[in-house]
Amino acid sequence: MRFAISFLVKCLFSRLLLVFLLLTLPIGAATSQAAGEKKAAHPPMNFILVRSLLCQENCPEWISAEGRLTSDTPARLRKILKKIGGRKLPVVFRSEGGDVDAAYAMGRMIRKAGLETAVGGTRLQGCPVGDTRCQAAIAKDGTAVGDTYSAGAYCFSACPLALAGGTSRVASQWAFIGVHQITTVYNKVRVSYRIEYKIVNGKKKEISRKEVGRKVAGQGSSTKLGKKATAALTAYLKEMGVSEDVIGLMMSATPDNINIVPAAEALRTGLITEMLSYNEWPGMPLCAPDAVAEAVCHSRPVAEALVMAKTPVSQAPVQDAAAETNEKLPKTQPMDFLLMSNGNCREECTQWISADGDITPDTPAQLKAMLTTLGERKLPIVLQSNGGDMDAAFAMGRMIRAAGLETSIGRTQLPNCPKLDPRCKASIAKSGPTEGEVFAGRAYCLSSCTLVLMSGTPRIVGYSSIGLVRPTTAEYTRFSAYFDEMGVNAETYETMMPATSTERGRIIVPSQALALGIINGIIPYDEEPGLHVCGPEAKESLRCPKKAEAEIVPVAASVN
Repeated sequence: MRFAISFLVKCLFSRLLLVFLLLTLPIGAATSQAAGEKKAAHPPMNFILVRSLLCQENCPEWISAEGRLTSDTPARLRKILKKIGGRKLPVVFRSEGGDVDAAYAMGRMIRKAGLETAVGGTRLQGCPVGDTRCQAAIAKDGTAVGDTYSAGAYCFSACPLALAGGTSRVASQWAFIGVHQITTVYNKVRVSYRIEYKIVNGKKKEISRKEVGRKVAGQGSSTKLGKKATAALTAYLKEMGVSEDVIGLMMSATPDNINIVPAAEALRTGLITEMLSYNEWPGMPLCAPDAVAEAVCHSRPVAEALVMAKTPVSQAPVQDAAAETNEKLPKTQPMDFLLMSNGNCREECTQWISADGDITPDTPAQLKAMLTTLGERKLPIVLQSNGGDMDAAFAMGRMIRAAGLETSIGRTQLPNCPKLDPRCKASIAKSGPTEGEVFAGRAYCLSSCTLVLMSGTPRIVGYSSIGLVRPTTAEYTRFSAYFDEMGVNAETYETMMPATSTERGRIIVPSQALALGIINGIIPYDEEPGLHVCGPEAKESLRCPKKAEAEIVPVAASVN
């Protein structure tokens, strides 16, 4: 006999079964590791539309994005994108990270809008040092006037995923990009149900189920990427044109640490597409192919740095090059070599060979004499040259490769020398190394100097100009053989040069130089040319200090 047992008369019938089923279920997976105190220390990301105070007319504008990524951040970004309409304004990030799903959503919005991204902090006009985005500087419509900076700016944890949405994405060597493992936090909830059964043919059958209560039962977390999380991350990186190698970089650092991604690695993996040069700043838009000369934009070869080569490279007259100054530059002179010692050190001072001037047929003999004097000591060679004799450059490069020396680009400044004569004879030591300093900024290696640069093991640059010139038909065979010898892609090099490149040189950016193999590394933010002498197997010493990355990462920045 079939019959229904009502809950209201449950006490009258013994065959009624009422069960309160207690289930412990993981409700939702949140991709944020931040504890409450960390959230309090880092406010949620907000967006400010900022106009540059560094110009008078047609001033660049950017979206300053600073703070922690939360589930609400994409909605805030959507609101400001709606406000700017179709304007293509760069998004400048400074963030310790946060919610990964929010980063995915933001990156896709940025890519769909065709916006550029950068790592940088923003200082609003009139704000104190300790509160660079003070509320008083922001107008009622949410706009402000200010400038950006790279030094110490950072994009950590989930932030690089949002950064990856940019159509171009840039950072300077003084900004930090950091990644670590994604932590999935599971909220455990105890759920109580009232379940009503009826007996049918002697068997229990559920006829209703109703939730009657929930109670938090703790949290659980995991740093292991499940299949779905791995698939989502892999698909997103592919969508943004970023290498899957980034996953390895992420998994190599625990959630309590940050793996700072070197500039060369960030370029290689596509986390950034270009490095800003010394005279460029975050928020500056990428130069359009048809940009006028007076446009304020980045990745534009400065006119002073272009090398003229109206005759073949081997006979090219040397022109004054990339130094950015209104002062009259000194006349060029044949390359000379100085054994230098860092004048700013107190204990064990680093040394390098400063090679400055035009490459002439006599230059290889001078280099050989310097190397003979040094014996087996492997000192870095720091170049600054407009180029010169091609065959001499080949000879120099082969000597440097045989000796296993490092090459870089830098300008050497001797003490008590005027700016127009930074290597004045009065300051050159009569015996032993000459004390001085070396800088990447405004240094240059142009035309055939690049042939010497590419011979280094390693060969690294900072904020310096690298200039290329396509060889003539008669020179191409020797160029190609030398390039193969140095492990540089000659075909790619040749295709990069414009059709008129035998009449005009071209300045390339570090990412292009890395792709070609002309260089194989970027000088770290805290070093200068000639001072980076630590090889991959070097032991810790005064000359090869251990990278104390933890010291440069804000403690509270390890937020997924």
